[in-house]
Amino acid sequence: MITYEELNTENDSITELSNVLLYLFQERSMCDTGACCELFHRYMNKVNAHIDVVDKNLYGQLLNNDSVEVRNLVKNFMSGSQEIKKLMNSYTKQWCPNKRPDELLVGNHELFLKETEGMFEMVLQRIQDETEKLYPLIRKIRGNLDTAA
Repeated sequence: MITYEELNTENDSITELSNVLLYLFQERSMCDTGACCELFHRYMNKVNAHIDVVDKNLYGQLLNNDSVEVRNLVKNFMSGSQEIKKLMNSYTKQWCPNKRPDELLVGNHELFLKETEGMFEMVLQRIQDETEKLYPLIRKIRGNLDTAA
């Protein structure tokens, strides 16, 4: 069982980490620090874990709903999950090829910033969509204000 409070706490943590990392990554020398790399890998793990929780726990009941609109929304979220994971995998291959928690390989800082900002923006948009569309829909269908799944 997962509550909306837990989901929102996860989203807040991901948002906070992305804001801190974007600030730190502006300075090229920060990209090479162990602390920055550890925060970055924590961010990636949190995003993956959150998407897995949402995918495994929230969609099943909605896919069986009688409403085509509800099913289409869920399918959009599911395809969004796949897109985010695909982007994160591609990003990791380019900037973290050794998959070591203490290492980012930033050869082109400008490109690194651009791709990082794009990935973070996609994740933050997903968080906003969950908060404004998915969670209210589940509340409406289930009639439960505390538990999401």
